[in-house]
Amino acid sequence: MEEQRGAEDYLVRLAQREAFPEEINLLRNSSHQQQESHNVLPKTSKLRQLTPWLDNRGIMRMRSRIAACAFATEDAKYPIILPREHHLTTLILKHYHHKYHHQNHETVINEIRQKYYVPRIRVNYRKVRNTCQRCKNETSLPHIPIMAELPAARLAAFSRPFTHVAVDYFGPMEVVVGRRVEKRWVMLATCMTIRAVHLEVVHSLTTDSCIMALRNCFARRGCPRKIYSDRGTNFIGANKKLKELYQEIDQVTIMREFVSSDTEWVFNPPSAPHMGGSWERLIRTVKNNLFAIRPSRRPTDEVFRNLLTEIENIINSRPLTHVPIDDDSAPALTPNHFLLGSSNGIKPLCFSNDSGAILRQNWRASQILANQFWRRWLSDYLPEITRRSKWFDHTRPITTGDVVVIADNKLPRNLWPLGKIIHTHISKDGQIRSATVRTAVGVYERPVSKLAVLDVHRDR
Repeated sequence: MEEQRGAEDYLVRLAQREAFPEEINLLRNSSHQQQESHNVLPKTSKLRQLTPWLDNRGIMRMRSRIAACAFATEDAKYPIILPREHHLTTLILKHYHHKYHHQNHETVINEIRQKYYVPRIRVNYRKVRNTCQRCKNETSLPHIPIMAELPAARLAAFSRPFTHVAVDYFGPMEVVVGRRVEKRWVMLATCMTIRAVHLEVVHSLTTDSCIMALRNCFARRGCPRKIYSDRGTNFIGANKKLKELYQEIDQVTIMREFVSSDTEWVFNPPSAPHMGGSWERLIRTVKNNLFAIRPSRRPTDEVFRNLLTEIENIINSRPLTHVPIDDDSAPALTPNHFLLGSSNGIKPLCFSNDSGAILRQNWRASQILANQFWRRWLSDYLPEITRRSKWFDHTRPITTGDVVVIADNKLPRNLWPLGKIIHTHISKDGQIRSATVRTAVGVYERPVSKLAVLDVHRDR
């Protein structure tokens, strides 16, 4: 213990002589002249307000105001003055930081103050925490790149409704079938352009049920050009089934059975719900309406299907833009304007003896109304979705070879898997928004919003 204490004293004296040589000489001369009670330091000295003095071991200490306390230790009464930017000070702060397991930061600062006085100790201790590799690993978070531009499907003006469709599932819901209670899921299909929804009841999460639900939707809304979805197993299975049918059956049969040959299926990366925000938000709206008007008892299959139809009409009647206050002649635009011609589906009746004239008149009227609605969509709705709502800053892109942890909200932080980037995926705007990660248990594709890059050495 004596050798350790002597070594500590030597290091402290060495650090103080390197940082405060003039103050040490003045204090040593004043001790020889027996003037310890006076502050011999000049007014320009940074240590003058600390009223320092040298103890019998030649260590400079601060003269505090608690010397009369009988219960305080000598180190607490006269703490050792350490230079702020010295390497010894950093080592001492690191020692206490590791001693308290990289936690309890206020306790660390309090324990240091029991023996040492460090100018601006919180700033110095924050630097130690910021350079600590373990703390950086435990506090690293994903950095999401700047919000991307809207896809072409959201901006496809003057196109048929449900030309670009996004599909997703939610549930299960319990229904009564005879004396049994069974589960039902709901498939939501939304038009990416006009934000209309179509709801289908699904009896199971199998590929066959998914295909039948999609066929029902497309039979009523028309075959889409693109289908967007998350990487659910049912949608992946449906896509594989479609490819198998395309290889085994001729094109006419595929168009009759499922979708046209022009249809493309686009999958979002796994664990990336924010990339499907346009339909995830509508699922929340459907759930809110469903829970608000749900019956007190479990509904039957027929009642549940009717309930979803009513909710579908309610959601398609919602305004896409703000409701005008001054101009009552121009009601807010709704998805039903594109589907039914008005927000509530009411259409004027036309009477004429000439059936051909009625058809021509209705066709021209529908074309004029559709163009008017699309012009209002361009002038009223499009400016509403122009501004970015978050993720405004450019971030350092993830590169191949980066060491990352995969953020998983279902697991504690210390169980997040560690991996290495082996491939990056560049989006149309040049940003890297997803990457392929190799971990100890497999290879995964994840969005950048789930990848926290660690500040460690990377093997190139």
